[in-house]
Amino acid sequence: MSDGLLSALIARVRKLAALALGNCSKKQQAPEPCPTIVIHGGAGTIRKEKMTSAEERELRAGLYHATECGYAVLRSGGTAADAVEAAVRAMEDNPLFNAGKGAVFNIKGVNQLEASFMDGRTGAAGAATLLTVVRNPISLARKVMESNRHVFLGGAGAEDYARETGLDIVHPSYFWTKHRWEQHERGFLRSDSMSTSSTCVGEQEPDDMGDYSHLPMGTVGAVALDAMGNLATATSTGGMSNKWDGRIGDTPIIGAGTWADGHIAISGTGAGEFFIRQGTARYIALRANLLGETPAAAGKLAMLEMKSIGGDGGVICLDSTGRFTMTFCSDGMYRGCCSAQTGHVPAIGIFHSEKIAPDDNHVSLPRSRK
Repeated sequence: MSDGLLSALIARVRKLAALALGNCSKKQQAPEPCPTIVIHGGAGTIRKEKMTSAEERELRAGLYHATECGYAVLRSGGTAADAVEAAVRAMEDNPLFNAGKGAVFNIKGVNQLEASFMDGRTGAAGAATLLTVVRNPISLARKVMESNRHVFLGGAGAEDYARETGLDIVHPSYFWTKHRWEQHERGFLRSDSMSTSSTCVGEQEPDDMGDYSHLPMGTVGAVALDAMGNLATATSTGGMSNKWDGRIGDTPIIGAGTWADGHIAISGTGAGEFFIRQGTARYIALRANLLGETPAAAGKLAMLEMKSIGGDGGVICLDSTGRFTMTFCSDGMYRGCCSAQTGHVPAIGIFHSEKIAPDDNHVSLPRSRK
């Protein structure tokens, strides 16, 4: 065999080997991220018999709109951070949800709002609390995150920062809504009932006071995965109705009600004090990152543990492969999701009897045997 032919044969073998290695490498590569958004609009005692069909349609429309706003960002090639901000702002601007415009009142009849933001790509976080004039607290939380100087601002200083960064500032009356004010008053009437007879309470409560028990009382939030494989989380709330003046819940506490890293993003809603004690969001992330648990497995365990100590609520969790869960231990959770798996159309749920995704899970403690 001539030297020229041998050289050509060797070159050919090398080329085939390189092609084979290249194809093998491609097969081993993970599939491209599937842009996904998951939202929640609060969890708690949510029963179908407590709302009219018109009220249910209105709530579903609000959830659909928020999910659609976030997913539109992802489909256009936007970032996960932009998507979760868009989704949460939509709920903050909707008076039905307990965030922004629809926030509940504290014991002094004041709306005190709070929010947090976390970018899983960088690990950056931002939060703000005790807000009374910032129209969209979630945008302030993001501004704080992007400042690279602070993580958590509160009260007048936070509001000054909002003005400094050009965010919308409104008069406190912007947040007043009839249904939240009546919930505020009803709370005092119920407190009075502790020392009066049921007959007296019935006489005290005005006939024209509406029943708004079907409305979301918890936190709103969103988690998203973009086409680049990055995750982000945004969470916002008005807190507990008739909470003590100055009370701070889990929402602005990084690791309690909010978390995002390179592998998983979490947002919670429910009894904030329990989320703080448990460090719920970070707890779920650690189980996923260190033990390799799926979002569904980690979320379920966290909610069962919360239920076992008297807590109530739910979480949405999304990982970098696109797996997600909406897990709650309360009667229901306002929730939505959208991705290629849903045909790029938002799927919406409210009651525990609904299952809008494979890991849309209502969990409860097993009944003890007598």
